[in-house]
Amino acid sequence: MQPEISLESLRVLDAISRRGSFAAAAEALHRAPSSVTYAVQKLEEGLGVELFDRRGHRARLTPAGEALLADGRELLRLADGVARRVRRVACGWEAELRIAVEELVPQERILALCEAFYQVAPDTHLRLSTEILGGTWDALVSGRADLVIGAPGEGPPGGGYIAEPFGEVEFLFVVAPHHPLASAPEPLSAEAIRPHRAVAAADSSRGLPPRTVGLLPGQRVLTVPGLEAKLRAQRRGLGVGYLPRHLVAPDLASGRLLARSTEDDEGTRHQRLYFAWSARNRGKALGWFLERLRQAVEEEWFAPPSAEGGS
Repeated sequence: MQPEISLESLRVLDAISRRGSFAAAAEALHRAPSSVTYAVQKLEEGLGVELFDRRGHRARLTPAGEALLADGRELLRLADGVARRVRRVACGWEAELRIAVEELVPQERILALCEAFYQVAPDTHLRLSTEILGGTWDALVSGRADLVIGAPGEGPPGGGYIAEPFGEVEFLFVVAPHHPLASAPEPLSAEAIRPHRAVAAADSSRGLPPRTVGLLPGQRVLTVPGLEAKLRAQRRGLGVGYLPRHLVAPDLASGRLLARSTEDDEGTRHQRLYFAWSARNRGKALGWFLERLRQAVEEEWFAPPSAEGGS
């Protein structure tokens, strides 16, 4: 039969180690000294080992006692965390909030939100994921996310969610300085662009039809995993395409990329973004993020750096 190690006996062991004596531990735990002594004796008998070297005035742990206390403190920490989470859930705070973030949204902004959130609700588990194009909507309607930030365009039919505008992202048609289109006369026509390979970030949708942006019929395409890969590919001249102004501003300033005007939209396009959430969710963690995201609409998250230089 396995010996029983209770959380209460571990708390007694921890108090004795911290306070240095059985009497001081009893005072800290608001228990009679005899009950503390009994708890230790019962634990030692169950384990068949001595946990304290009782010689001298200060209670000192034996090697076996130190090993038990090291693991025991971890168990106490976990138990206390479970208790806090249970109490917070009972008060309306979710144990976990899953947030899908479109790759267009600056990560530092999201991490700053998480940092502020943990000052209020440190026991709620935040699970962040990155999605591209329709993948944000897909994460929401499939139940993979409770909240999505930066979902582009209109949401899919079927309902079950609430969406609010989050802002607009400006996209520029950019090419590498050594690309043939860098020296072509502007505005670039569709006929001038079509022979050149486009670079596209792959839509991360799993169930919804994938979305494509800025591609011409019959145009060759290099598909890459995300915006950073698309940016690197276009720097190398592997293809052309639209990239968000706030992402390419440093490259425009340094001359690593050039913005080109086009006939259909003068080289500039705008994409409206949304944040959206399940209509069934009424938790306080979600409510906290919704309040901050509504404030963020006024903060121009997608504005380029002030000194853009060669744009």
